[in-house]
Amino acid sequence: VGSYRDISHEILSLFRLPGALARPGHVLVAEILVLGTGDRVERLHPAMLKQMRECGIAVEVQDTPNACATFNFLTSEKRRAAAGLIPP
Repeated sequence: VGSYRDISHEILSLFRLPGALARPGHVLVAEILVLGTGDRVERLHPAMLKQMRECGIAVEVQDTPNACATFNFLTSEKRRAAAGLIPP
């Protein structure tokens, strides 16, 4: 992924298991996905965010330096977090 414009449904599928839903007995890769979009916070298409919510994964979009800090904080609290980071 070279920029936030390259983020697609297919790219986001890397952060969830096929068929995984927020139901008992299903395992999610992460409960929250932190996306760092480079130097600035960029807006993602609402359909992509909805897709992730429907799988039980919250998405936090931030500039990359803040996304790194957020990811580190979440993992220090033993939260199931994943990060997708585009260099600034």
